[in-house]
Amino acid sequence: MTLATRDPLNAFLAYPDVPVPHAETGPLAGHGLAVKDIFDVAGYRTGGGNPDKLAESPIARRTAPAVAALLDAGARFVGKTQTEELTYSMIGLNAHFPAPVNPRAVERVTGGSSSGSAAAVAGGLTDIAVGSDTNGSIRAPASFCGLIGLRTTHGRISLEGAMPLSPAFDTFGWFARDGALYEAVGAVLLGDDTHAAALTRPVRVAAFEALLFGEDERTAYAAMAARVADSFAAAPATVALPDETEALFDAFKVMQAYEAWQVHGPFLEAADRRLGPGIRQRFDYARSVTRADFEAAADRRRRFQTAFAGRMAPDTVIVMPSQPSAAPLKSSTQDELERYRNRALTLTAIAGLLGWPQITVPLGTVHGAPFGISLLGPAGSDRQLIRLARRVMGEG
Repeated sequence: MTLATRDPLNAFLAYPDVPVPHAETGPLAGHGLAVKDIFDVAGYRTGGGNPDKLAESPIARRTAPAVAALLDAGARFVGKTQTEELTYSMIGLNAHFPAPVNPRAVERVTGGSSSGSAAAVAGGLTDIAVGSDTNGSIRAPASFCGLIGLRTTHGRISLEGAMPLSPAFDTFGWFARDGALYEAVGAVLLGDDTHAAALTRPVRVAAFEALLFGEDERTAYAAMAARVADSFAAAPATVALPDETEALFDAFKVMQAYEAWQVHGPFLEAADRRLGPGIRQRFDYARSVTRADFEAAADRRRRFQTAFAGRMAPDTVIVMPSQPSAAPLKSSTQDELERYRNRALTLTAIAGLLGWPQITVPLGTVHGAPFGISLLGPAGSDRQLIRLARRVMGEG
């Protein structure tokens, strides 16, 4: 019997149960590991959230190296988890599968595209779950489900053996409920930080906080931000953003769409792939983006990276919202979901454009549901961010 057959959260996929070897000892021994269904696991197909992709996928002969590293550290594979279709969304509703359940707010979505991984950890079906983050697919579900979630420095952890979406922004990530285990996984995957300066100076960016939805969110966020500030000796300073958030998201969206079509266009044009609502419209847009559009957006990105880095001292860490509110309700209309998505992705695009790591810390609630706060640090400061998150949570 596979875990999927006794999964009340719709987190796991109903693959045949194929044994996956793991080390009997190691820093992750005794902990279950779930894997988002974009990563190859030897003996399994990789479906990427689309039935045709699954049908055409060969059985993997080799496990993705990052996943293999966790198995070699003692983690025990428990199954492959749902993902949004071709990972091109962040809400967590795939038209081809039953919606994953958010155990912390059952009337709300889990977020995506790492939807099943977040549900599995939040519901205690596994201790660790692997996902990916292109523009929020770790950070949004972590915030929505009350988990720790790190978007790693771009390129720091190998994505070999993973289905891409947008290589300029795709990153590896994972979920856990407690900081000690989260840090243990980071020690296995990340190696030593390349950013040497200690992150001792918190800063806030008004343009990020302006993306919060309303007064309830601002009140909840202020309480979380005060708790974060208490973890530092220096009071937070305020830094201005060197570009408009909407323009930056437009640049991200263009680059992501262009690359998504380069990756998936041949598959999509080969047959009617029965794409779900929202996904089809996104790929229709992606088809229209030209190389010239991509290059113009990439130039804006480079200018933003230079200007933003110039305003940040090596010891600064940005304190910012993970999401503009709690998870949307499952009863939301498609238009309501798209409005949420556009504001949320404007916020999450910043780390992607910079290539910097950002960790979501499960500190708050709003509207009776989880609501996270984030720490964004310079490239190569991933493990330091994990330690800071643990300190903010009162674990160290």
